[in-house]
Amino acid sequence: MKKISQLIQSITPLQVVGNTDIEITDLINDSRQARPGVMFVAVKGVAVDSHRFINNVIGAGARAIVCEDMPAELNPEVTYIQVENGVIALAHIADEWFDHPSKALRLVGVTGTNGKTTTATLLYEMARLMGYKAGLLSTVKNIIDTREEVAKQTTPDHLTLNRLLHEMVQAGCEYAFMEVSSHACVQHRIEGITFAGAIFTNLTRDHLDFHKTVDNYIAAKKMFFDALPKGAFALVNADDKVGEVMLQNTLADKYRYSLRSMADFKGRIVEQRLDGTSLELNGKQVEVLFTGRFNAYNLLSVYGASLLLGFDPQEVLVKMSQLEPVAGRFQTLRSSRGYTAIVDYAHTPDALVNVLDTIREVVGTNGHIITVCGCGGDRDAGKRPIMAREAAVRSDRVILTSDNPRTEDPDEILRQMEVGLPDESRPTTLTITDRRQAIRTACQLAQSGDVVLIAGKGHEDYQEINGVKHHFDDREQVLEVFDGEK
Repeated sequence: MKKISQLIQSITPLQVVGNTDIEITDLINDSRQARPGVMFVAVKGVAVDSHRFINNVIGAGARAIVCEDMPAELNPEVTYIQVENGVIALAHIADEWFDHPSKALRLVGVTGTNGKTTTATLLYEMARLMGYKAGLLSTVKNIIDTREEVAKQTTPDHLTLNRLLHEMVQAGCEYAFMEVSSHACVQHRIEGITFAGAIFTNLTRDHLDFHKTVDNYIAAKKMFFDALPKGAFALVNADDKVGEVMLQNTLADKYRYSLRSMADFKGRIVEQRLDGTSLELNGKQVEVLFTGRFNAYNLLSVYGASLLLGFDPQEVLVKMSQLEPVAGRFQTLRSSRGYTAIVDYAHTPDALVNVLDTIREVVGTNGHIITVCGCGGDRDAGKRPIMAREAAVRSDRVILTSDNPRTEDPDEILRQMEVGLPDESRPTTLTITDRRQAIRTACQLAQSGDVVLIAGKGHEDYQEINGVKHHFDDREQVLEVFDGEK
């Protein structure tokens, strides 16, 4: 328990009405969790303004209310703290409630359109291989040392984020790595969090349903770097022009990584196969279990960040060869009939291009590429024809199928994708709404030496249709097909 006066010491209230010497039993921002002795922080969310539940929370026994708008009638048994911005206040109060956990860790955030999950996860694995306890906050899962939790958001809300970081500290973790989404930046979800370093992977079209313009999307990412403290490091992809934008106003020490030009951390692809790559890092060659230029960038950022965290350079190179691909990220499965299936999370045009270009580089003219892809519902509709066009141009055959239609009509999503198909690609393109049947058809079409790419869902083990999540795992579907081939 902590007193109200302690919890609000890091914020500047507009006014305080009531006794601040009261001890609080818990901090909540969900009125359904109300019980005696809690402090409730009311925020004006996108969908719900929780100020309307203040009376309910007080009725359940809350002792303190943090709000932007003071209620018309005040309860003399309750302390009211009026603030300018409830979200920002919640961030700092949560940091105080959990004893400033980010300051007790060397926390590195990873942002960018593609590569966040892989980079953050591999950094977690690197720290573990180097003998340290570490934590991970990612799209796929959250890990406290070795204990895993299901992740509900790429970047958790303030209370969840600080709780997880606090649990990492309690578990003896010295390092933590997390994905930082553009949504989290705009919504101040990383407000009050102390970072030891930040990584920028790349930026391409995505989330314009939320940000509206690419400039807004860039500005959201930049907020993360602008807030870094002196002494932290800012590591950016020098081969992406937006990388320099991230560094413009940061107080952190600036570093760059590149596959194309001189940089603090320079990489070169020596040779690549479907099951691995020979990679040169700052003049030292290493064999890694990853394929593709995009993965070379991810590994280069992991290498750079590891050195910036103070890990031994020679030992880092040794551990690089032990790192394994993240589930659903260029996950390679080999059929007994001689073709290869690859499950990948690529759900943006740029990510799809990266994966298909990688496959073509390795396969050359010795095999065909059959691509299964779709687009999610209730998201940026503008990328749908672009995704179809890129898949068609870079594949020998394409099967357009349902992804996560959510509340939209899956057939309408596919019609919007079909608009982007070049005329010459239409004869080699099928549209099969049922994703299970689409995957089976692609595998049936494949011959020895071919590659079937199943893009869009990667690690996800569900398909959301009409707002309901049904179990569906692309990898499981492929393995079922393989079993039938034996």
